[in-house]
Order: sequence, then structure tokens, then C-alpha cells
Amino acid sequence: MSDIQKYSDKTFEEIKYINEYGAEYWLARELAPVLEYARWENFYKVLEKAKEACENSNINVDDHFRDVTKMIELAKGAKRAIEDTELSRYACYLIVQNADPRKRVVALGQTYFAVQTRRQELQDDFNKLDENAKRLAIRDEIREHNKSLAEAAQMAGIETSQEYAVFQNKGYQGLYGGLGVNELHKRKGLKKSQKILDHMGSTELAANLFRATQTDEKIRREKVKGKENANQTHFIVGKTVRDTIKKLDGTMPEDLPTPDESIKQLSKKEPKRIAGKMRQSEK
Repeated sequence: MSDIQKYSDKTFEEIKYINEYGAEYWLARELAPVLEYARWENFYKVLEKAKEACENSNINVDDHFRDVTKMIELAKGAKRAIEDTELSRYACYLIVQNADPRKRVVALGQTYFAVQTRRQELQDDFNKLDENAKRLAIRDEIREHNKSLAEAAQMAGIETSQEYAVFQNKGYQGLYGGLGVNELHKRKGLKKSQKILDHMGSTELAANLFRATQTDEKIRREKVKGKENANQTHFIVGKTVRDTIKKLDGTMPEDLPTPDESIKQLSKKEPKRIAGKMRQSEK
């Protein structure tokens, strides 16, 4: 079992709880050893930094960090009360962002909770939009993030367009269970000149957005150097996104339906659609 599978898919999920309202949470004292903090005092400092980051973002700390008291068993059946903290997914995300970046498991945790948090943000923001609007919005966001990703890849040592094509293919292979660009074109019935991203629904586009943003951040954060290392990073992040989707009981991206209309076709229709909505609102 790989480190990604061990920590991103298994350990973080195994210590997750669901409360009576169906909300997920983690306990700080259980998260600490998973992130390889042997002393609670050291982890407590990270916890306080995460709370400060939450407060600085004008977000209610109590909504994400809830102090609780629990009983632990001692020798000979004795019990003692200790303080703990219930953490939301966002709280965990802030914790791993403020934890020791030199630890491999911390980097994995950053990817894991970033993917989950971003997934929830997209779900909340796009629930009000129809499918076509979601596709157009996410596709535009991917277009912008791919510019940053290309820059990060170049910084890592990828120079030619052919090398960048290999780099992108590795990301697709990680996300799509080994399927690369050519296989996806065939699976979707596309011509070589057609862009795969223009023929995805909103859910599939969102998965690819996760892949692009997290690869970009990981290459920059870890100062990845060398073509092979950059390619491997893209593959690993793609696979992590795929494994997270699987753990959340989502549909694998290659099994999602291909829309009847491409992004290019929707873009041509969008001005007319917006104008129509404006006329309706004026009536």
C-alpha cells in the first residue's frame, strides 16, 4: 500500500466521526499522532495557529473548533477527564496548512483536506447554477489555473510543448486510472483536434480542477525539480483526487457521461441565454 493510500484514503477516514446531525468531525488528540506529533504540547501550538488563521479569515472559530471534555481509561479501571477539540473538515485543513511541512504525512494531509474542502466549496457555490452554467464557470477557472500550472511545470524543468504534453498526460493517467489523453479521446468519441476538457460535465470538470490546482500548489510548495519528478507529482496528485472521489463514493471520472454539447457550443449560446433571462426579469 502506498503512502497516499495509507494516509489520504485510510487513516484520515478511519478517525473521522459523524455526529447526530450527519456532520463529519475529527478529534484533535487523534489527529495529532496521525500527523506524527508525539507530544500534545507541540501539536497544541499548531492547533492554536489554525484557530488564529480561522479568526483572521473572519470565520467563527467556534463553528469549526469545538472544545470538549472526554474520559480516558487509566490503569486498574480508573478514569480521567481530558480536554479535546472537535474539528470540522475546514479546521483540519487549517491545521495541516500550519503543521510541519517537512513531514511527508503533512503534505499528504494538505492534499487530502484541500481536495475535500474545495469539493464542498464548489458544491455550495454551484448548487444555484444550472448544469450548463456550472460547466462554463468551471471550464473558465480551469483555463486560468492551467496557465499557472504551466508556469509551475516550466519552473520544475519542463521546457518544450512535447514535454508539457507528457506532463499533462501523467495527470490524466493518475486521475483516470491509467487512461491517458489518447484513450480519453477514444472513450469520448472525440477527434484529435477537440479538447477533452470541452467535452466534460461539471462533476468531471471539477475533478480536473482539483487535479490542476493541487499539482500547481504541490510543485511550488515542495520546489519540485526535474521533468520526471514533475511528471510523477502530477500523476500522484491525480491519483489522490481519484482515490478521494472513490472514498467519498463518487463516480469515477471516466464513467461520467459526456455532454451532448461542447463548451464551445455553449459559449456561443450563452450571450443569447443571458439576454433572454434579462428580458424575463424586466417583464
